Amino acid sequence: MRNFINYDESLTLLSKLNFKGSIKEKLFLTNSIGRVLASDIIANDNSPEYPTSAMDGYAIKFEDQKNETIKIIDKNPAGSVVESIVENGVCIKTFTGSLMPEGSDTLIPIENVEVSGDEIKITKEVPFGFATREVGENYKKDEVLIKKGTIIGFAEIGVLASLNITQVPVFAQPSVAIASTGSEILDLGEVQTNDSQIRSSNHLTIEALAKKAGANTIQMGIVEDDIDSITELLETALEKADIVVTTGGVSVGDYDFVQDVIKDKLNAEVLFHGVTIKPGMHLLAAIKDGKLIIALPGFAYSSTVCAILYLLPMIYKYEGSNKKLPIVKARINQDFPLKMKKTIFTACNVKYEENEYKIDFEGKKQGTSAILTNMLGSPALLIQKDDSKDIKAGELVDILLLNELK
Repeated sequence: MRNFINYDESLTLLSKLNFKGSIKEKLFLTNSIGRVLASDIIANDNSPEYPTSAMDGYAIKFEDQKNETIKIIDKNPAGSVVESIVENGVCIKTFTGSLMPEGSDTLIPIENVEVSGDEIKITKEVPFGFATREVGENYKKDEVLIKKGTIIGFAEIGVLASLNITQVPVFAQPSVAIASTGSEILDLGEVQTNDSQIRSSNHLTIEALAKKAGANTIQMGIVEDDIDSITELLETALEKADIVVTTGGVSVGDYDFVQDVIKDKLNAEVLFHGVTIKPGMHLLAAIKDGKLIIALPGFAYSSTVCAILYLLPMIYKYEGSNKKLPIVKARINQDFPLKMKKTIFTACNVKYEENEYKIDFEGKKQGTSAILTNMLGSPALLIQKDDSKDIKAGELVDILLLNELK
């Protein structure tokens, strides 16, 4: 008789694992997009290093705005250093991005002056320091600009470029081997020979999830339900991958051999086998020589939900990222009683309107854990914890946004 644990307990066991890739690599700046930063990025100087003009205009001393006119003594194009000094009664025409000339403290925009020969007359005054970027306005020397574990996006690329960093240190991506077990299932292109055979989607759905999460995938295909085939599959997969994911063969049937192979043939350390969740009660997680094995149920909806809940966070953990499953609050449109003492994940529709997420269940089919079409459209999973109460229409609930998975 197996001892089932609850959802939170299963997550705690996985969170305690020392499961993190030790390999780091350096990628050219723009090739690092979407990867996980392996070290803090620290500013090596101030930006800007010197007071800099933020507009086209005239660099002056603030108090000279009261003068009848101010004499123009020089021009200051961006990229050059003007040698002239701003003293009382004179100004220097200065352009966006130029260093503010020595002696100046304020920039008068060109729109605020009338020019007559080599003099300007100020038609609209500005505050002290106007349009002058202070030293370190963007960032200061030794400031941590991007933290280790950050997913590199367009803004990170821009900051890295401004620091003249061409080779970016990133964590290596985990490799995930994926297979489906079952003598009754067919791979893509295989011809059906009897009515009991079904087309497998599990191994391909999970491969898509793993790729989207940033993993390198190894597709092992479909394996028949016998001890030798499953043993060979798992041994081969463990040689090649950091994480091995299977679907099917973990329940209590006569032909559910995956659990037997993991426990008896591989002698893997089983973290848990059975979690009080719906769908996916009979899932198994184990460790073998530092590699993680996740054995999921065979039904399409069950295996997909469990892959989201268990595989994706372990990919995030391995690569040292700060990614998390996108769980948010939403307002429900109907009563929704807790049907059993399990943590239940129910497919729903989600939309964002009037500054909040809202969910309904229109078009979602009720039935077995095989209905993968419930994840089409704009889907989310309503989360009901095993200790929660019946939900009333209009209440805020927890949902997992499926189209926001990283």
